[in-house]
Amino acid sequence: MATSRLILRSLFFTLFGLLLAAPALAERQTVLQQIAMPHNYYFREMYLPQLTSGPSSVAWSPDGSRLVYSMQGSLWVQALDSTSARQITTGPGYDYQPDWSPDGKTIVFTRYLHDAMELQLLDLGSGEVRRVTETGAVNVEPRWSPDGAKIAWVSTAGTGRFHILVGAFGPGVLSGESLQAPRKSATPRIYHSEFDHELSPAWSPDGTELIFVSNPENAYGTGGLWRRGLDANATPVLVRAEETTWKARPDWSPDGKRIIWSSYQGRQWHQLWLTTSAGDGDPLPLSYGEFDITAARWAPDGRSIAYVSNEPDHSGLWVLELPGGRKYRIEAQQREYLHLMGSLALQVVDETGAAVAARVSITGSDGRSYAPAEAWIHADDAFDRSDREFETHYFHVAGAATVQLPAGKAEITVWRGLEHAIARRTVEVSSGRGNRLTVQSVPLGIPQDWKNQWHSGDVHVHMNYAGTYRNTPSRLVEQATAEDLDLVFNLIVNKEQRIPDIAYFSTAPDDSSTTAVLLLHAQEFHTGYWGHLGLLGLQDHFLLPGYSAYPNTGLASPYPDNDTVADLAHQQGALVGYVHPFDTLPDPDHDPDHDTALTNGLPVDVALGKVDYYEVSGFADYRPTQELWYRLLNCGFRLTAAGGTDAMANFASLRGPVGLNRVYVLTAAGPPDPAARRDRWLSGLKAGHTMATNGPILSFALAGQPPGGELSLPAGEHTLEFSGFMQSLVSIDHLEVVQNGKVVQTLEMNKARNAAQFTGQLKLSASAWVVLRAWNEDSSPDIFDRFPFATTNPVFVEVGGQALRSPEDADYFLRWIASMREQTVANTAYNTAAEREDVLSSIDAAAAVFEQRK
Repeated sequence: MATSRLILRSLFFTLFGLLLAAPALAERQTVLQQIAMPHNYYFREMYLPQLTSGPSSVAWSPDGSRLVYSMQGSLWVQALDSTSARQITTGPGYDYQPDWSPDGKTIVFTRYLHDAMELQLLDLGSGEVRRVTETGAVNVEPRWSPDGAKIAWVSTAGTGRFHILVGAFGPGVLSGESLQAPRKSATPRIYHSEFDHELSPAWSPDGTELIFVSNPENAYGTGGLWRRGLDANATPVLVRAEETTWKARPDWSPDGKRIIWSSYQGRQWHQLWLTTSAGDGDPLPLSYGEFDITAARWAPDGRSIAYVSNEPDHSGLWVLELPGGRKYRIEAQQREYLHLMGSLALQVVDETGAAVAARVSITGSDGRSYAPAEAWIHADDAFDRSDREFETHYFHVAGAATVQLPAGKAEITVWRGLEHAIARRTVEVSSGRGNRLTVQSVPLGIPQDWKNQWHSGDVHVHMNYAGTYRNTPSRLVEQATAEDLDLVFNLIVNKEQRIPDIAYFSTAPDDSSTTAVLLLHAQEFHTGYWGHLGLLGLQDHFLLPGYSAYPNTGLASPYPDNDTVADLAHQQGALVGYVHPFDTLPDPDHDPDHDTALTNGLPVDVALGKVDYYEVSGFADYRPTQELWYRLLNCGFRLTAAGGTDAMANFASLRGPVGLNRVYVLTAAGPPDPAARRDRWLSGLKAGHTMATNGPILSFALAGQPPGGELSLPAGEHTLEFSGFMQSLVSIDHLEVVQNGKVVQTLEMNKARNAAQFTGQLKLSASAWVVLRAWNEDSSPDIFDRFPFATTNPVFVEVGGQALRSPEDADYFLRWIASMREQTVANTAYNTAAEREDVLSSIDAAAAVFEQRK
């Protein structure tokens, strides 16, 4: 057992020392970072093509007898009356969004390679592929003109934003001109650029016009359907005014009179809708169901529509006949590959040899990712370019799976939550069958009594959130099981006008819960004005409206504020937390003429006792998030550390997986029924017996008190014993004891820097809070987050009845609250003077509390 070394530092409240402003040495950057638009996790999933085991986009052959589609990163051709698919591309990179030329000889498509998406041409006769754009940008959604002379597509070249280009082939390359000049909107937007975009072009049958999606003066969504001639002086005509969410993808009927597109209007899921191309008709739904239909294409004869759907849960290819409504699935039951392939039978087992669920990533000999035909493929949302060429793709396995791989060397990585070592294997795959691999998941050296008492939960997951897949409670439980997660909270919330999981809300644990995983439906209150809230354990009903401060809507008022929402939730016995807090440190002394106004309600709600937990580990930058937590602790507030991923669990590209960020809670023993398990865990969370992490497992006790515990000592100097351990699936740079925001001891680890067991002493003569934390200066390719990080909740020590106070930190929050008051007085969106006065009353009450803590 190593004894801690006392490190004398003059670091007060530096969080991570001078590294706060230092650049990361191994830096994770978002996928396709050349796109200069906000909220990249939305357009990356909902608009850009992603790797899926099933079909993701489709086009008809000119004679209507065959389909070409993207599947598992390759292009495939399949006849309507066949169950056999023929592969026609196989990289390098990943191939998506094919469109068949009118003469039937070539296919244009987009290829993701070298951190860009470029258009390619496939000669069907020779099989030759050549690149036809060389912009280093993102080029997607190519569509041939009816005469085959031009291509319309969407590109970020030159602006970093999505714009339609139309062009013809020059000497070897495709040169295009913008359909429309850049236009800056006068309407403020939350999720989109201040400049208008154009998406999803489709040609009129006579080739003189395009229909597309654009958002002039739209505050929300990707905009409505517009048609426009190709002439520079042509005026766009609005065909359908609608919010849309990236997936509308309109298509013009061969007769030129009708438009189909995907819409969630009045529903929770995208279905096919139909309207007139002239723009003077009323829209009608063409399909119905609790699933998504997207990427629809008319057949050349106008009597069928091919589309991609997640009915019942996976990405599948379907054909709908019109009239009549008969639909049938196009399934590739047999696959004809371009190269030799081998079948690998993979099994994951625990230390006893029993099959266990896990997360798996497989890279084939061609450098591409592979997964079983029935698996959901997920992609990391960022990666370090110095470490790999593509983001990591992975899937979950229930214990055994069969994967088709190119012959040659394959690399397999297996994760099983945070309490088991990462397993890596290299296997030589021979063509045909007979390739087998068993991977054992080995537990870390965590004491069994600790595992029996501490249970992990992800307090921030969205089961369905307009993603590629159709998630269900049972599937979400399977995801959590593979990530070795004990509890998962599905925070039900709106995505624009709909609330995808509203039908699942229940105050009781979901029936899909198992003895290993407890699934609980909860709520996220959605307002960017005050900050988002998690509401765990509502005992009666879902709170409505579920959001406020949405400009240009009937809910434009900032009321209800978070203080009011917290009261409503507490009346139902729920816990309230601030989620994905901060990417930058709020500046109370901002310049209102140049900076975003500071309206986040965290200090007000903490001062008034309205906040039960805080996502210290989550979808935020840990540095400013933790600094604010430290400042609040220094003012004497007890704010429990929690962990929540904000994983959109039905995304193909996501911040995840489920349980990436989690909180371990010291849970009392009790009955095994689901409701009792829920209540004990929430009770431990409220009591502060927590440890939040994305990797390292920490145990810490001070004078026998666990995190959240408290000691009351007489005046004078005291020597307190502490003890604990650290176990991690990756190596750790720093393991530290922090007291009142100051690093007071750095602890020794083993040679691999992935484990420690320690004892030590602290001398205290004044009241304090103490945490144990572990963190890295750089990102790790095995943890899909900014960098590995974990912290215990504090142990609180009161000496001589002295309350913990920090005038400097109290003054910081008073300046913050003063800014909030200024904004509240100036805001004209309140519906009534009473609403504003209610908010001001809370703000003034919070200011009085901080004045007392100076």
